[in-house]
Amino acid sequence: MSAIENPATIENPATVGPYRCGPGCPLLLIAGPCVLETADLALDIARFLQATVQGLPVNLVFKASFDKANRTSLAAPRGPGLERGLEILRLVHTQTGLPVTTDIHESPQAGPVADVCALLQIPAFLARQTDLLVAAAATGRAVHVKKGQFMAPGDMRHVVDKLAAAGCRHVLLCERGTFFGYGRLVNDMRSLPQMQALGVPVIFDATHSVQEPGGLGAATGGNRHMVEPLARAAVAVGVDGIFFETHPQPEAAPSDGPNMVPLQEFPALLRRVLRVREAVESMRAQPGAVH
Repeated sequence: MSAIENPATIENPATVGPYRCGPGCPLLLIAGPCVLETADLALDIARFLQATVQGLPVNLVFKASFDKANRTSLAAPRGPGLERGLEILRLVHTQTGLPVTTDIHESPQAGPVADVCALLQIPAFLARQTDLLVAAAATGRAVHVKKGQFMAPGDMRHVVDKLAAAGCRHVLLCERGTFFGYGRLVNDMRSLPQMQALGVPVIFDATHSVQEPGGLGAATGGNRHMVEPLARAAVAVGVDGIFFETHPQPEAAPSDGPNMVPLQEFPALLRRVLRVREAVESMRAQPGAVH
């Protein structure tokens, strides 16, 4: 019997490493720099984030990419590559105990990445790539798929169906903005409950949502000042997790500097976002509240 004839049962909440993500679970926080640079920097950021969430009602997954395969310019830096990138991610996991995640861009990358990462991430531009989804599902890891900037939220049901048919039980979907003309993204917060209605947890990517594709000519621009308002809005709607990219010196970062949150500002930002979530959770606990 083929996988399509005997699909897996998608679980919600989903299991991501040692965590559960979905209804009734702590907020899943996926955070880290856009792209890996050095092992020391990755460890410094991971340890800072780990200290930041100590005692807070969140579960932290460290994220960084080993390759930025869709850079605007051929001359733009892409990262250390698969082998060195996985060495750094493994070191972060070993030294901190945090589960780690990274993007995969080609089917052969799925297996090696799954040996290190608790969560495999599918970039938005590749959300419809069937072979990539099937390869990710075959690893047995949780799979986090970013909604294509060109896709309606309801169309992500086909992504869920592909993953389930290939045996994946733990699927997360991600909202990261929709193309609005040239060089602009907008967020329709209705997409969050609409994708949750597909029976999976939903993550909101607060930093990629403020990108301005091609906004700097040969590079992507962004407006980091809009990160927190959008994150607060997503949490108010009831999202299951938030994705942030952060860096000690965003302006010196090799990728996505304009939309990354300065690392020293991140703790206060997170606490403010969590106050919104606390208010939402208190309303849900009231008799007669709409869930």
